[in-house]
Formats: sequence, C-alpha cells, structure tokens
Amino acid sequence: MRVLGIETSCDETGVAIYDTDLGLLAHTLFSQADVHAEYGGVVPELASRDHVRKLLPLVRETLAAANTTQQQVDAVAYTAGPGLIGALLVGACFARSLAYAWGVPALGVHHMEGHLLAPMLEAEPPEFPFVALLVSGGHTQLVDVAGPGNYQILGESLDDAAGEAFDKTAKMLDLDYPGGPHVARLAERGVAGRFEFPRPMVDRPGLDFSFSGLKTFTLNTIAQHRQADGLPDDQTCADIAYAFQEAVVQTLAIKCRRAIEQTGYKTLVMAGGVSANVRLRQVLQEQLAKVGGRVFYARHEFCTDNGAMIAYAGATRLQLGQSQALAVNVFPRWDMTSLPPLGQS
Repeated sequence: MRVLGIETSCDETGVAIYDTDLGLLAHTLFSQADVHAEYGGVVPELASRDHVRKLLPLVRETLAAANTTQQQVDAVAYTAGPGLIGALLVGACFARSLAYAWGVPALGVHHMEGHLLAPMLEAEPPEFPFVALLVSGGHTQLVDVAGPGNYQILGESLDDAAGEAFDKTAKMLDLDYPGGPHVARLAERGVAGRFEFPRPMVDRPGLDFSFSGLKTFTLNTIAQHRQADGLPDDQTCADIAYAFQEAVVQTLAIKCRRAIEQTGYKTLVMAGGVSANVRLRQVLQEQLAKVGGRVFYARHEFCTDNGAMIAYAGATRLQLGQSQALAVNVFPRWDMTSLPPLGQS
C-alpha cells in the first residue's frame, strides 16, 4: 500500500509518500518559522493561509521525488488533530478532496500517534511494548504503549508543556522564535552550578509533570540579575539557560526512569519536537542504562512535525482495516486513548 501523508496541525506543512513494502519514498517540509518570527509565536490565521499556498506545490514535488503518479497512490492520510482548528481544516479538506478525486480512501490521523510512531521509520525500530515520552510545545506525556493503537496515559503535564516552557523562557531571554533550539544553544555556553533551578514534582509519587513554577522561577532569576538594558549580561543569560534546561531534562529523565520501573518495560521511545534536544537524549540514555533499558527516537528531521510520521501512522491503520466516512472532521483537542484499536473502524 502506498500512502500520501499530509501534516498541517500548526506552523509546518509536511507531505510524504510511504510504501508499506518499500518504506519511506520521499518527504518534503516547509517551515513557517520566518512567517511567525516577527510576532514571537504562531499566528493561527497566517498559518492557515500559508498551508493553503504551500500544499499543492509540495504534493507535486513529493510525488515527483517519489517517482509516483496519482494512480499509484492507494490512500491519503492527514492530521485530524490535535492542533490549530484552521490549519487542521485546510489539510483535512485538501486531503479529503484529493482522495475523492483519485477514488482512494482517506484517513484522519492523530498527530501525537504520528509522533509516537515516528521512530518506526528508522532502520532499527523499537519493539512493542514500550514507554513513550511525548514531549513537544503542546504536550508532555508518558504513555504505556502495549501495542499499536493500545495506549494508556501514565502521566502528563498539569499546566505548561516542556516545549512551551522552553519557548517562554526564550522570550524572557529575548531569543528568536522558535525558542527551544535557541535556549539549547545558549545553554551550551552556560556554567554548571552557578544557578540551581527546582525539579518540579520529583519529590512526590506519580508521573505527572508541572513546568509553570519553573517558568516563574526562571522569570524571577532573570529579574534579579537585570542590567540597564533589561536583561542580565550575556554570561548570566547563558548560565540561566543552562540551569533551566538542566531542570527540565532532569525532571523528564527522573519521571521516565520511574515509568520504566513501574511498567517493567526495558524500552523508552522519545518523540516530539523537544526529543531533538541533545542534552535530553544524553541524560535519558544514561538513566535508562542504569536499569538495563534503551532509548529510541526519530532522526532530527522527524522530531518536529512532518508528513512522514502521518503517512506511516495512516498506512499502519489503513493496512489493518481501519476506514472512515467521507465527512471532514477535525479535533483541536483529542485524547489519544480514545482512538479505536487497530483493526476497528
């Protein structure tokens, strides 16, 4: 089965062709980072308009790169949620129309299931069951993954997601959008030990997260060291970035190790935009090695939103018999545990 995947949940337009026999044939991505940078964050209306402009050219480009004609496409998969309602509707309407015109089925895919399954695109994919850490700008969740489509939430953020905390810290430090990678780069110049930031909720049982207090602690630390221009000196900013990143990374690592011990699994899969953070990868590998576990994650280009993960997730469900009616439905909020088990419609 050859599936065209379309991702438009937020500020990146992703298109891919995945073949269940041959693997990933081609993928293209257009990031809207420059469009939203001057506003310091995503402007939903601008995101939707840009998806409208980019989708058709990207589909043509991807089909050509995959040496695939429309007659060779067996199905279309698209992101149905969660995400920005306008952006989701653009992708869903486009995908449904394309599938109808081509006479093939279309399937709405859960965005976070796409992230969760993205490591399956690698040469050495993880085996079920495993614990998944889904960590992005909108989500921080620990999930018990017993098998494809069989998900149980073990813990999640009670307020800000980890990626959101990175972006807000970047704003406090007057760094460009998107903020997470800029905070990570600034942290590389930071000095360990100058600041000690709290590790939220690690002193109590459970697997939930909270990063709003850490965000406030960061804001107060910046305020205490402000100079005349409103920011601390360059080295102090780097030290704050280091302390903030270390607090987030250590908190995530502690909870991940706790989840591994609780489930008895030996495999952790990390996915989502923050999974590209080099320090997080390093610490998780160290922590899991202590309990005989192993960490899997997607290559950097598939950590952020992309069409390849949607094509793969859609192909997995379509191949096992899931189908949907013609109606266009999108879900800005969507509990992943409500997904039908694979093999059911």
